[in-house]
Amino acid sequence: MTDDAIIEVRGLVNRFGAQTVHQDLDLQLKRGEILGVVGGSGTGKSVLLRSIVGLRQPTGGSIRVFGEDLLALPADQRSHLERRFGVLYQRGALFSSLTVTENIALPLIEHAGLSRADAEHLAEVKLALAGLPSNAGDKYPSELSGGMVKRAALARALALDPDILFLDEPTAGLDPIGAAAFDQLIRTLRDGLGLSVFLVTHDLDSLYTLCDRVAVLGQKRVLVADRLEVVAATDDPWIHDYFHGPRGRAAKHAASGPAGGH
Repeated sequence: MTDDAIIEVRGLVNRFGAQTVHQDLDLQLKRGEILGVVGGSGTGKSVLLRSIVGLRQPTGGSIRVFGEDLLALPADQRSHLERRFGVLYQRGALFSSLTVTENIALPLIEHAGLSRADAEHLAEVKLALAGLPSNAGDKYPSELSGGMVKRAALARALALDPDILFLDEPTAGLDPIGAAAFDQLIRTLRDGLGLSVFLVTHDLDSLYTLCDRVAVLGQKRVLVADRLEVVAATDDPWIHDYFHGPRGRAAKHAASGPAGGH
């Protein structure tokens, strides 16, 4: 495992019955980077994320996180390590019967052993980190806009002060202004909290404005994982269509304008 790799996936295999989604897939997440993971439909982007965070047992291969072999750890050690992950699921996955504050306080009560009062106080801090007004905490998820649900889910993902943030299509369903604001928030959090970010997305604007490296899934493996300009120049039909089509050109142009870029 290289010094700066915080996650190292080697030879990963994922099968569902007769269908092989991943075969000998290799990928690294480096410490402090924002890695964008893209690929066509059915390439197993979410399956890869779920394998790393412990929601799916892979068919084969190894996953090392913080130098530990995740798949070989005893359950209690693995659970302890997985608390260093913050996960934002595709649709937020908040409990509809709990207020936003209660949603964020829950992992603090369950895993950190805090009293309800302390957990809810800390939840307010996390809400502020995620850019939500304090009165949002009293609302139920159904009372929030799509963008606010994403931020509430992000606040919950940050509850246990994770080292790694996993984001599954975080800007899906947001308007362009809301998506851009969310991207900016992720970068601010990465810089301020020293997070490493594993970002599954199809949002070209996110790739151009946010990601240090991009990994492209295809043919059951990672086709390329590198800086965006290297990835975009890779000789592969899907990569070419994705990055050099009208939307790819527009995202590149927007990122290279006065307000864009790193």
